Amino acid sequence: MRRWGLSCRSTVCPSMLRGGIIGVGNVALHGHLPAWGARRDIEIVAATDTREDRRAACASALPGARWYDSVDALVDDPRLDFVDICTPPMSHASVIRRALARGLHVLCEKPLVRTTEDLAWVASLADKNRRVLHTVHNWHHAPIVRRTSDLVREGAIGAVCRVVWHTQRTRPAAAADESVPNWRIDPAVAGGGVLTDHGWHVFYVVRRWIGAQPTAVSAQLDRRRHVTLSVEDTASVRLTFPAATAEILLTWAADVRQNWAEVVGTEGRLELRDDTLIWHRGTLSAAARQWRCPPALSDGSHHPDWFHAVAEEFLAKVTSDRPTRDNLAEASLCLALESAARESSRHAGRLVPVAVGA
Repeated sequence: MRRWGLSCRSTVCPSMLRGGIIGVGNVALHGHLPAWGARRDIEIVAATDTREDRRAACASALPGARWYDSVDALVDDPRLDFVDICTPPMSHASVIRRALARGLHVLCEKPLVRTTEDLAWVASLADKNRRVLHTVHNWHHAPIVRRTSDLVREGAIGAVCRVVWHTQRTRPAAAADESVPNWRIDPAVAGGGVLTDHGWHVFYVVRRWIGAQPTAVSAQLDRRRHVTLSVEDTASVRLTFPAATAEILLTWAADVRQNWAEVVGTEGRLELRDDTLIWHRGTLSAAARQWRCPPALSDGSHHPDWFHAVAEEFLAKVTSDRPTRDNLAEASLCLALESAARESSRHAGRLVPVAVGA
């Protein structure tokens, strides 16, 4: 019987896990590879991208890796134990299926997949082949988010009853090559606009802070500044929980780049000002304590320092006899929330119940 750990195709130096990068863009080069390169138990031995001109960047960053002209050729490499998928969202489902079908563990950038049917398919295939399927939920590991989560768990503000979150950007994040169209604004490639790009992260962070499953969503998606786009540049989302609410604003149409959030509890509140966390104790407006938590949430879009913990989580599951499904459950929730938000916006912000399948 296959075990959850190393791929049975790995025969050389069994203590070393060998991976392949699928999609050699900015996220891979500047977000993931620094973490993989810092580990002694990992070797990235293969890479591929649909764009041949990414081969030079790959050779520079991974001089020892073998370049493949297709995903199918890469996943057939007998040395591989896992793949790290850094391609645009609409390609994820088919790439995940091909990797899992060949017995590889899969780490994939968010959003994991774009439909509930695809989620059911890849989750079933991972279970059948006893492989780990893990999504990059790196915002859990932002220093200010991590400290906020610790304080909430310790009861510093009592029971959380309200969260407000603002992600403000002046434009979509740039693609690796700015001389070609940005895939983030192409619905056929990205699947959606700012809600897809940023909402997934906010959903799993807010869910952990509140500590309950949301029951309904209302949302309004707009094009406020970038009116020629085929995707939304602004999303206003309200999540309803049994004993709490979350009000979320995501925009590519801001005048400044920043993040701000507030977590309100029955005994105080926490305010996140990009890289500064302020704890307001009780009902008094004065701050009880504050911490600097660099880097700022709005600092860059690749966050290599946050990816180290994601890699550790993924590898722990790969080498575990009984890996948990908590990450997959989070991905299922995020998919359900985005789907419900889009349905709500199509019906003028109508409240839509949330159904989570995982």
